[in-house]
This record gives sequence, structure tokens and C-alpha cells, in this order.
Amino acid sequence: MRITGKAAVLAMGLVVTAVWPALADIITVKDVTGRDVQVNAPVKHMILGEGRQIYFLAALDREAPFQHVVGWRDDLPKADPESYDAYLAKYPEIAKLPTFGGMKDGTFDIEQAVALKPDVILMNIDAKTATEEAGYIEKLGKVGIPLVYVDFREKPMENTEPSMRIMGKLMGKEALAEDFIKFRADSISQVTDVLQKANPPKPVVFVERAGGYSEDCCMSFGNENFGKMVEIAGGTNMAKDIIPGTFGTVNPEQIIASNPDQVIVTGGNWDKYVPGGNWVGVGYGADLKEAHRKLEALTKRPAFTGVKAVADNNVHAIWHQFYNNPYQFVAIQEIAKWLHPDLFADLDPEATFKELHARFLPLDYKPGYFVSLKDE
Repeated sequence: MRITGKAAVLAMGLVVTAVWPALADIITVKDVTGRDVQVNAPVKHMILGEGRQIYFLAALDREAPFQHVVGWRDDLPKADPESYDAYLAKYPEIAKLPTFGGMKDGTFDIEQAVALKPDVILMNIDAKTATEEAGYIEKLGKVGIPLVYVDFREKPMENTEPSMRIMGKLMGKEALAEDFIKFRADSISQVTDVLQKANPPKPVVFVERAGGYSEDCCMSFGNENFGKMVEIAGGTNMAKDIIPGTFGTVNPEQIIASNPDQVIVTGGNWDKYVPGGNWVGVGYGADLKEAHRKLEALTKRPAFTGVKAVADNNVHAIWHQFYNNPYQFVAIQEIAKWLHPDLFADLDPEATFKELHARFLPLDYKPGYFVSLKDE
């Protein structure tokens, strides 16, 4: 027997003392696709189309980030197990939250979603095509459940601010959303203001997406996401003219021919996807000694033969999930330090990330998000 709606929430112990208005207003939000969507807000019950959406939801509800979540996709324990375990330790009730598959792989259970009676379903923009092809917006609309798209992955440097404003409006936390946006903008300005004044030469940077995740080489980024972060941080993204979209691949010969000055590998603990894989396990509280060892091992592959970055030890690893949340400004600061160490000797990305946690997030900060072959 399936318990649905508010009964399910109560059964899971997810309801806390009400701090939101008893009556919601119908508001119209324009999502990142330009759709005008009517939603009862502040939202009391929501389904997260991806578990990693907790990254931005938590920034706007640090006291009880799961109190209005009635279901979420099952990706967080696999894609970012350290963060999931930290949230689970603080909010053990999340172990009972109903989980969903993905829109893109056709495993999203719309009947389960309807039974949970959410006020809104949040979807990442990369699920748009699959969602439309399945007719889910129309099906959900018939039972009064709106679907809103946000984006921190496809075009994060363009869509992070509007996505945070959408969330602020949905949650009745618009002022807090603006505080976050200002903190993000100020943190990026600490890099761009210095670069504008100094106008240093731009090193060529190869960003390998999820290096070691598979035996294939090499996934990378076009002129968005980490590719755009490199450009903002004062580098030239090697793959920007090779990859036409946000994501794609380059071959080993292109890397060798480009002879990048710097290499940045995105990594995470993906043991539940690729047990014992060669990925670099940076992330929340990661073992940086082990991450350093695995990063060095990746430089032995044929794609990096004779490459200047390897010869100079300018090879670094960074938390992959910066590519899918509004904390990219921390990544931009760290990349700037790697590319221009003299210019940014006084810049402290760790301090920025600590301040982000202290001001906006429910978890205590733990280091482990960056490692470099330059490190002792």
C-alpha cells in the first residue's frame, strides 16, 4: 500500500515546525527556457529532478533544506557520496525519501510523482528534450503539477543567476537569493578585476572531464562550464574551438599538438559507478594524498606524452561537481591561482569556500576539493 501526499511526508518524519505562511499565493515564474509557469508559492512540497539540486536548495534553506522535499532523483549517493553521507548524518530522515530515476534514461516514474502531490517539480535543462518527448509537462499539467527548469550545467555562467532567482521566488527567499548572487559576483570580481588591470599572457589549458572515469581519452568542455571558467580565470581553453557545444571529446593527438601549458582534471569519488577506477577522488573531506597519487598516474597516458604541463608539473585536479552547482566561483578562484600564481598569491579559494559554508550552507566545511602536482 502506497501512502501518498502529506501522509507520506508525516510518516517519514520530514515535517518540522511550520515557518512558512499557511496560505500560498499563485505566482508566475519564468524558467530558464523562457516558459511562464504558475506555481503555488512559497513552495511547501517539491520533487528534485536531480539529487544534486540540493546544492542550491540548501543555500536558500540552510536550517532545514529537506523539509519541503517529498522526492528526489537517486544520483547524489553515487555522484557525490561524501556530500550525501554528510547530509545523511545531519538529516537521517533523507534515507526514507522516495527516489526517482532520470528523465533522460526513461526511468522517471510519473505516477509516483503525481502520488506525492508536489507543488512543483524542478528539472535541469538538460532533461528538457526527454521531458518534452515523453509529454510529461502536459501530463503533469492535467493534475495541476507545474514543472520548472533550472540550469547550472549546460550554460552555468549564463543561467546560474536567473536559476537562483527562480529558486528564491519559489521558496519565498528572494532577498537571500540576492545575497548569494552578490557573494558569487564579488568572488568572481576578485579574479576578473585583477586580470583586467594586469592583462597577463593567457596559458593554454586542457580541461579533462572526469579523467580516469573510463579508459577512453578524452572528454572535455567547449566554450561553457569548466571551459568558460578557464577563460574567466585568465586562460585559453584548448578545446573551445574543437568542441562546438558544452560537452564533447578531443583525441590524444589534438592534446599533444596543442601542447597545453596547464592541465586540469575534474574528479570525484565514483566507486559506485566505476569501482576501483582511475578517477581522482577529490571532494568533501577527500584523501588528498591518494588523489595526488592517482592524478600523477593519469599523466602517464599516451595523450600527455611530451606535454609541457606535465613536464612543468602544472597538472591539477578539481571537484567535478563544480560543473553542476552555483559554487563555480570557488573553482574560478582556484583555477586563477593555478594559472597565475604570482598575480593571485593573496587569493584564498579555501577561505571563500569556508565563507560560503558559514553564510549559506548547512554543512561544516571540509577541505579536499583541489589537488595539484605542484603540491608537496
